Amino acid sequence: MQSPSPHWSARLPFYYGWLIIGIAFVTMAIAVSARTAFSLLLPPLIDEFGWDRGLASGAFSFGFLLSAATSTFVGRVMDRHGPRVVIETGVAMLAAGMLIAPAISAAWHLYLTLGVLVGCGANLMSFSAQSLFLPNWFVRRRAFAISIAFSGVGVGALLLLPWLQSIISRDGWRAACWIMGLLVLFLLGPLNLLVRRKPQDLGLLPDGETGSAGTGAAQRAAAVVDPAWVAIEWTLARALRTARFWWIMLGYFCALIAWYAVQVHQTKYLIEVGFTPLAAAWALGLVSAVAIPGQIGLGALSDRIGREWIWMVGCLGFAICYAALIALEHTPSPVLLYVMVIAQGFLGYALASVMGAIVVEIFEGPHFGAIFGTTTVALLGGGAAGPWLAGAIHDATGSYRPAFLLAIACCLVSAAAIWLAAPRKVRLVPGRVRHRPSASTTD
Repeated sequence: MQSPSPHWSARLPFYYGWLIIGIAFVTMAIAVSARTAFSLLLPPLIDEFGWDRGLASGAFSFGFLLSAATSTFVGRVMDRHGPRVVIETGVAMLAAGMLIAPAISAAWHLYLTLGVLVGCGANLMSFSAQSLFLPNWFVRRRAFAISIAFSGVGVGALLLLPWLQSIISRDGWRAACWIMGLLVLFLLGPLNLLVRRKPQDLGLLPDGETGSAGTGAAQRAAAVVDPAWVAIEWTLARALRTARFWWIMLGYFCALIAWYAVQVHQTKYLIEVGFTPLAAAWALGLVSAVAIPGQIGLGALSDRIGREWIWMVGCLGFAICYAALIALEHTPSPVLLYVMVIAQGFLGYALASVMGAIVVEIFEGPHFGAIFGTTTVALLGGGAAGPWLAGAIHDATGSYRPAFLLAIACCLVSAAAIWLAAPRKVRLVPGRVRHRPSASTTD
């Protein structure tokens, strides 16, 4: 009997995992920009239909809530069928939402299209979905590789968001929706047919290793700090009974409140304090642009010093961002605007580079998809709560300041929660393993 011919990936001059990272880069660039464009669409929608901000921004939150409600199921689908089923479903939903959105004439249309279809579709292609399988492809450079994929968000925002704002200003928000829908359908649909869940599916090893599987296993074993914890086959039911799981849930929920409250409302806020719509759109794009070196650099640094430190830096970035926004209310200066952009993008967005790594290093195993899928309930729940809370607080008080102060408090809670989850006490990052005096040393 002839042995099966090797997969065509074996003939590539580079590791197939880097192709996976490249596809994720493009997917994140377009999918997240399509979702972030809600911030650009919000002002013309409010102007045209006269909706309250809480009602309009609630569509974004509603999509996140629905994503949160289905995230455990999505994780199980990823475990059983792989990322292509999940991501291609997201492509279909997001494209449909954008292509149908021009027909909006009532609030429930907004919730169905830009809320449910675009929000849920983008979440099936973005941070939480990619974090379900990208950690499988890399161990030694896990956060570095993931941060490269996620830096696509910055490139997409820099190129797409100002372009979309120019389309909105010239041709209206409906034309912008049509263009994004077609881009998602005809580029991301075919591209993601090449994605696989793990290197073993193609007869490869993580990091492109060419040695035996036993060599890689020995390297991974050297990173273990708590052998008793690692020896457990972590199911979702077992994870739910641990304090670590709930500290992660709290940390992720609070961080995403801060992340998405500013992402959705900053364009409207900046226009109100005196900046032009184009300047506000460029600020939104620049946030993700400066996130490119921040995510890559801080993601790589987390492979050396630990995930908790980078999570804390990211939370600090969002806290500084909100402090700058509060100051802009009194002094709308370009300097404060740049402080807000750099703190939010360069520091804050680095959270994404360690989200998947934190969970996989604590609960690695065959049920990781279901476990991480459940933690995304907190991620998406926070992403849903943030914009709605900020809008509702503004409607009730006439000011964003109380919402911004609440977000700063959430940043502090999130940083503390991830330190208490302590992935460093389960597995060391590669940089710590190299400096570990002996196998019995703990961090």
